[in-house]
Amino acid sequence: MKNPKLQYLTDYSPSDAPWDAHRSVSDDVGGIYLLAAEYERYGARMASCGGLLRFGWSTLKETGETRLRLREAHFCRVRHCPVCQWRRSLMWQARFYQSLPRIVADYPDARWMFLTLTVRNCAIGELGEMLNRMNAAFQRMKVRKEFLPVQGWIRTTEVTRGSDGSAHPHFHTLMMVPPSMLSGDGYVKHARWVELWRECLRVSYNPNVDVRAVKPRKPKDGESLACATAELVRGAVAETLKYST
Repeated sequence: MKNPKLQYLTDYSPSDAPWDAHRSVSDDVGGIYLLAAEYERYGARMASCGGLLRFGWSTLKETGETRLRLREAHFCRVRHCPVCQWRRSLMWQARFYQSLPRIVADYPDARWMFLTLTVRNCAIGELGEMLNRMNAAFQRMKVRKEFLPVQGWIRTTEVTRGSDGSAHPHFHTLMMVPPSMLSGDGYVKHARWVELWRECLRVSYNPNVDVRAVKPRKPKDGESLACATAELVRGAVAETLKYST
């Protein structure tokens, strides 16, 4: 017999609260799709997204802790489904984490930087065009002299809502760079990053740009420098990829 008090995943597993949170937002977005005839099919797909989740018990080798792990599920794969976006973010994090030990080993002296690139708010109806312009601008910036020393990067897009209902799209970029880009011949001042982004966007105003280094930390007792670096970068990657869509 079903227990009527157990309605949500968190009733069974409190640590899986993100499932319920994203599923709730997905219901809201799906409801909006259902209001437009041409998008009803997306709303219908989202209504059943993650409706059936099969979990199994799994023991973590590192700690011996036993917890529920997802074994089987059906996802709608609608581009703007909050559940699928969240799962996609976790997938990219996992892929990067798998590659991280080799990256740290191959580039032991590399440093890491956050670069956030913004534009002026635009109307919701102009968002698609603005994102196209931003993507084209980033492609132009990649071949500029100041950007060429960058050894690799990951970039995500976030769109927030202004107080007046306008859209505020911006890029979050995590870059792996040589030490010289932070304190050497390759150092790029904040004012120059603003100028570069303005030129690549082909706008007449100075867009907001935030650039900051990921500060290294000393290894803990018994911890190697490579492990300390990998753990540091893991946090930076999680911060960047949480915006992935």
